[in-house]
Amino acid sequence: MSGFHHVKLPVADLGRSRDWYTAVLGLRVEIEFVEDGELHGLALADASGRLRLALRLDPVRAAALAGLDPVAIEVPRREDVDAWRGRLDDLGQPHGGIVTGHQGGLRPGRAARPGRHRDPALRRMAPKD
Repeated sequence: MSGFHHVKLPVADLGRSRDWYTAVLGLRVEIEFVEDGELHGLALADASGRLRLALRLDPVRAAALAGLDPVAIEVPRREDVDAWRGRLDDLGQPHGGIVTGHQGGLRPGRAARPGRHRDPALRRMAPKD
């Protein structure tokens, strides 16, 4: 396995979700899924085509995911994290700030040990300079 082809998320409002993912994350629509003459899903991708996301109109399942963060976005360098924070601020998008201490910040070659939150292998999710 070399990765995920895409992640599919249920959404309550497909038009609003399309607008957010294209305007805020810069994704583009690759495919529109029309069923019985109505739009029910979208396939989105970044400019490189390596990051793919599918959205499916499903208000019930979308409501069930309320408060859950099913996807975390990775950026290569600390300055990229700062740039994204600035972009979100400029767009007036609420966010939780820069989170530290997650596995996303593991140094290469080290694995976190379960139950060890102070493991020296853990550092901020945003890569250090």
